Amino acid sequence: MPPRVARPTVPLSDGVVRLEPLDERFAAALDALATDPDVIRFTRVPSKPREGFGATWIRAYNNGWDDGSRAGFAILDDADAGFLGMAAFVQLEHESHQGEIGYIVAPAARGRGVAVRAIRVLAAWGFSELGLERIEAWIDVGNDVSKRVVERVGFACGGVEHSVDFKEGLRADMAVYSLRAGELR
Repeated sequence: MPPRVARPTVPLSDGVVRLEPLDERFAAALDALATDPDVIRFTRVPSKPREGFGATWIRAYNNGWDDGSRAGFAILDDADAGFLGMAAFVQLEHESHQGEIGYIVAPAARGRGVAVRAIRVLAAWGFSELGLERIEAWIDVGNDVSKRVVERVGFACGGVEHSVDFKEGLRADMAVYSLRAGELR
């Protein structure tokens, strides 16, 4: 069984964005994110999320902290604690020292570098505190904005997985990016 992942005792921050473990305070904000057309198009969020999806999402991440399978954070503005989105290790593989990241930025916060900053903070924590040696990001090939985000952090595209079972029986081509310890920009 994978080790339990300890929640950070202090928020992770770069002085502009702050990452705090997801909890019930963020349920309504996650509900709002789940209805955004770009989120529905480019993420694993269901195309028709049920009422209360945000709370369900939070429970899944709380279970992930406990069973060591994932770690989810709210992205907050470090100055005023306003909700900017979420970033997470959506999958952790402790034996192989690697994880997969995911992130969603709220529409009002897009275009401000929030995702780049949050991924840098999350990746640095994963390398230093979780002992990861490699981090992946699976990005829909049509999501050029997200591809540019991970490239700015130092991720390199290793190829495309064609016709991956993405969600709800739909298949998509996914670019697989990776970042190794020491490559973080």
